[in-house]
Amino acid sequence: MKSINSDKLNKLIVVGDRVLIKPLSLSKKTKGGLFLPPGYSEKEEIQSGYILKAGPGYPIPIAENEDEPWKGQSNENVRYVPLQVKEGDLAIFLQKGAIEIAYNDEKYYIVPQHSILLIERDEDI
Repeated sequence: MKSINSDKLNKLIVVGDRVLIKPLSLSKKTKGGLFLPPGYSEKEEIQSGYILKAGPGYPIPIAENEDEPWKGQSNENVRYVPLQVKEGDLAIFLQKGAIEIAYNDEKYYIVPQHSILLIERDEDI
């Protein structure tokens, strides 16, 4: 994975079942040798990139037990089912479900987990 200055991303918090992805640079030339204009790529519906940050997961409510008043009230009303993806994974995702953002002059995608088709994980990390 390409090294990315994570200090500037520390301020970002991804919510829910979404992940922040840094897209891989695409070739600006088609297989036939034609140069593509900015913002267009061949077979644009599928993209790939590295996952930089992941949200907490799918929220599920905590069951309230009113018959056990001694437990007290919890400030946390939500638990999460964790995501399958992890930071550092290479993800192949549907661009149609992604939201493109620019942060500190860099291009990123915010992608819900259901738009991710495949991940490649380096178990050595």
